[in-house]
Amino acid sequence: MRISFTQVDTFADGAFSGNPAAVMFLDRWLPDAVLQGIAADNNLSETAFLVPAADAAADFDLRWFTPRLEVALCGHATLASGHVVLEALPDLPAVRFRTTRAGVLTVSRHPDGLALDLPAWPATTPVIGARAAAIAAALGARPTEIRARGSDYLVAVFDLPDDVRSLRPDYGAIMALAPGVDLMLIATAPGEASDVISRVFVPACGVDEDPVTGSAHAVIAPFWAARFRRAGFTAVQASARGGRLGVSLAGDRVMLSGTARTVIRGEYDLPDAAIAG
Repeated sequence: MRISFTQVDTFADGAFSGNPAAVMFLDRWLPDAVLQGIAADNNLSETAFLVPAADAAADFDLRWFTPRLEVALCGHATLASGHVVLEALPDLPAVRFRTTRAGVLTVSRHPDGLALDLPAWPATTPVIGARAAAIAAALGARPTEIRARGSDYLVAVFDLPDDVRSLRPDYGAIMALAPGVDLMLIATAPGEASDVISRVFVPACGVDEDPVTGSAHAVIAPFWAARFRRAGFTAVQASARGGRLGVSLAGDRVMLSGTARTVIRGEYDLPDAAIAG
């Protein structure tokens, strides 16, 4: 079985930047273990798998897998998927993706490249005491405040961009903060060349530091919009590859804008024995 494969750099400033994602089109869903095996083979932050939707509610059904597990929300691989579809269909203004846990997500054409509509997932629960101390120890620096969204997102707020850039986290300690949970730990601060700077650590997903993370900005957008008292701002993710996003909060939705560029096209050759189990 041969599966089309496209690797796309998203939210990139130029060559060798942004977050790479694999986009793979299927005519039907394969067993989860096979999808996970392909994603592990690809060894990118995320592999997006798409199947044509069976009804008019969306254009495609979409799932995302890291090298280790399936995730509830992935922004950059959704933008990559939209890029591949809209590049193939130049007259189409937008494409809708139905997801299992994040609803229908839309990628549309935008002056900055593409725009992605995500749910706002605010982190509103203050984290204090021993847990805050454990988070500071895992990051190697003490944030000015820490907020949580459920059990799987933590936001550590710092005063200065250099506080975020200089972090040297202990990835084992981050995983120990929430054993068995695909925890995302977001470090963020006001920026310099941008309004906001961040870094994102997700070792439980098999990715120690994510290059550029759309879902993290769905979490921090409500916080920074309230702090700045305006809906829109610019953001930089200060990973080794780095990336840049436009962010805008509209009620319970977050709009991200940025670039996407195809860097690899090909086919993935899946042995029949893998499908048979």
